[in-house]
Amino acid sequence: MKVIAYTKYDREAASTRQRLLQYLPAFAAAGITVEYRPLLSDHYVRSLASGERPSRPDIARAYAQRWRELRAPHRADLVWVYAELFPWLPAGGERLAFRPGLPVVYDMDDAFFIPYDTERRVPLRQLLRNKLQPLIRGASACTCGNAYLADYARPLCPRTLIVPTVVDTDRYVPAARQQQRPLTIGWIGSPSTWPQLGPLLPLLAELSARGGIRVKVIGAGAGAGQGSFPGLHLVPWSEATEIADVQSMDIGIMPLTDDPFVRGKSGYKLIQYMACGLPVIASPVGVNSTIVQHGINGFLATGTDEWRAALQQLIGDAELRRSMGEAGRSRAVERYSLASQAPRLIDLFQSLVTTSA
Repeated sequence: MKVIAYTKYDREAASTRQRLLQYLPAFAAAGITVEYRPLLSDHYVRSLASGERPSRPDIARAYAQRWRELRAPHRADLVWVYAELFPWLPAGGERLAFRPGLPVVYDMDDAFFIPYDTERRVPLRQLLRNKLQPLIRGASACTCGNAYLADYARPLCPRTLIVPTVVDTDRYVPAARQQQRPLTIGWIGSPSTWPQLGPLLPLLAELSARGGIRVKVIGAGAGAGQGSFPGLHLVPWSEATEIADVQSMDIGIMPLTDDPFVRGKSGYKLIQYMACGLPVIASPVGVNSTIVQHGINGFLATGTDEWRAALQQLIGDAELRRSMGEAGRSRAVERYSLASQAPRLIDLFQSLVTTSA
């Protein structure tokens, strides 16, 4: 079986690595070959992280290349589309994925429909509102990172599956804790998610000022320096060091604001923390309330007082950190691992191709 996958970004984007690329060895073992075609390059992803303005001519060329790819003949047995084919363009281009007898699987791990439905510029909102619905409605199946997204997709595509964003728990493993280093509260993300950490920075600065606490922030980009304080350790994201950076933490955090777009988040950083045996603290927004079992593998916290209490409890109790970390690791292996989800995707692809044959 041959699959053509249209991704939004190349491999430096977590969405491409975690929703597609990490599955390739399992697909290959099942006789599924995948040719993936990113819209925007790694250079574009790096420019966002550095604060550089992406080149409009480069973006236009990328869109033109995708248009040519979609119109060209191919011999794929199935087409897989992540997010959308042409961001911020009308729905017509999305229909190019569909050919008679060719199954299309649509995948989303974010609420991509919210920015269009809430766009402030009225003419643009009217043009783009509901633009994803024809793609979802025409797809043979839709895979969603959480129940919030599945609730949006299922009325349009009855064959909608929840496929959480996962990690390879053979690679994401707990590491021995170094006794002589400061206890580390950690966050991993991207420049686009960095603002979610902003409201918590004063509390983290307060805890760090008491001594013995380090706050490690990975992948926040150039803008993170504006919130700097003593004890804040800013680390550029690198695929080569990502796992080791998470392993160096003692507590993993995921604060979120509560709004319609954020409710579509798939809790990926929580899965990374838990797979590495870390206790977690998260805002009870969206799928976080499903991933985190309050009092078992971590805490759900709302407001500064609850965050302070949760952090202080974990900071002061090494045994609690250990037991919660073990519980989180078990949950990650059972429900949020590559090994638990790859067979489900393989079965889906094989059944769609068999049905369409």
